[in-house]
Amino acid sequence: MTVFEAFLESAQKYPDHEFLCIPPQSDRHYYPDGIEFSFSELRERVLVLREKYQNAGYGMGHRVALLLENRPEHIMHFLALNSLGAGIVPVNPEYRHDEMLYQMEHSEAELVVSVADRIADLKTVAVEREKPLALMNGEDLPAHFPPPSKKAQSGSPVPDTEACLFYTSGTTGRPKGCICTNFYFLNAGHWYANMGGRLHINPETERLYNPLPLFHMNAGAISLMCMMLTGGCLIIPDRFHPKSWWKEIKATDATIVHYLGVVPPLLLNQDEVPEEKQHQVKFGLGAGVEPELHDPFEERFGFPLVEIWGMTETGRLFGDHIEPRRTTTRAFGIPYGIFEAKITDEQDLEVPREQPGELLVRCAGNNPRMGFFSGYLKNEQATEEAWRGGWFHTGDVVRQGADGMLYFVDRQKNIIRRSGENIAAAEVEAVLQVHKKVAQIAVIAVPDELREEEVMACVVLMPGIHGEKAVAEDLFAWCSERLAYFKAPGWILFLDALPTTGTQKVQKTRIFPDKVDPRRQAGIFDFRQQKRKRR
Repeated sequence: MTVFEAFLESAQKYPDHEFLCIPPQSDRHYYPDGIEFSFSELRERVLVLREKYQNAGYGMGHRVALLLENRPEHIMHFLALNSLGAGIVPVNPEYRHDEMLYQMEHSEAELVVSVADRIADLKTVAVEREKPLALMNGEDLPAHFPPPSKKAQSGSPVPDTEACLFYTSGTTGRPKGCICTNFYFLNAGHWYANMGGRLHINPETERLYNPLPLFHMNAGAISLMCMMLTGGCLIIPDRFHPKSWWKEIKATDATIVHYLGVVPPLLLNQDEVPEEKQHQVKFGLGAGVEPELHDPFEERFGFPLVEIWGMTETGRLFGDHIEPRRTTTRAFGIPYGIFEAKITDEQDLEVPREQPGELLVRCAGNNPRMGFFSGYLKNEQATEEAWRGGWFHTGDVVRQGADGMLYFVDRQKNIIRRSGENIAAAEVEAVLQVHKKVAQIAVIAVPDELREEEVMACVVLMPGIHGEKAVAEDLFAWCSERLAYFKAPGWILFLDALPTTGTQKVQKTRIFPDKVDPRRQAGIFDFRQQKRKRR
């Protein structure tokens, strides 16, 4: 079965059930009063789009990029294209020119369907891309869609057909394109729907509120597919709004919420409102809640936060969803079913219980990659390196207790985790290194009480350039013009030198002594308050 076929099956089984919900928001120019689509209503819209794409010549082997934010149209176009065997390339709406150009070149997308206010930006991308790139305003669709530059491949979509190319930050700077098939999507939805315990899903009745972006697998695959397969409703706010969170939760009758580590502290810091006691939420699913906030959150708001672990590449989740949960720790579950795990050292040798090491995962049986992503686009070497020894190497440092429980310890420091976004330090370093005032650069993760981690740039300036505030502001602006806002350094520190190896490789672990907080260094510049969405 394909994603589209699964959708048609659910539309036939649950025609009058609400499937997508957009909460009302008066200052939003699209659906300001909110809107809900039943399975049958969405089916009619998808079939209209399907016909237009088909008439234009889209089909097997084509990719269409979607820059449609957290709007229901993203899902409509996805389903229409999936029915023809074409894959989608979700685009982060915060991407700037260079990031979009790379993604459009790397993915070889035939077409970009975009919100109106990014069409002008995409036109400059299209001019620079060597291969033709058609653009289409997703808010004012033409009667006839622009055709692809090449003919569709023969055949019909099957479970192994590519459905989506999710881009995820890697350790080598540029994001990697994770090829995800129809089977990946369906398996992700079934896995979530059947985890049980505190994550029990009641068919036909759940309403899942997910403020995370549709260009990520959490909302765009796991949540979407779980609700689609079980006859539930996916509630899609444009983003997380702490002040209106409880009003939206109550107004939309949400029974499930998804969160990131930044959500609990922001909600706990809000003044008490009546809606926080009037909701119908039975559980929250997410990752990164601080252990000291876990129990206070549950006591105040009356539902459990179930910590989980997953990656775009894995398509499956671990979860601390069986009572008694370990809420005062960073536990995220015991491996179960066909989703196996082991903890290894740098030589991929399994370490004793309670000793930290890298988390490796696989599917049990003779196909360890079943249900995972199909590989990194145009990067077979990276794919095979990640799968060396028949296990997928996650890059996360965890420990496993005597009873099998997995506890998160840390992540490899070339990846910075900020409010749910994975930021490759190498990508930020590449942008800063070409600045004429920068001689040497090291970008590291530093703790952040609100957003888990923040980006910090340690900069050695060119001779004759002094580490003044104006120079720091110049470097921050340079990054902000070339990177999504969340990737720009929240902290900038000028140093005389960086520690290096004999081959001149920067040794990031030696920049600061153990137990020294880099944020407390004299002369550091704080740009956290200037990191804002640019819309």
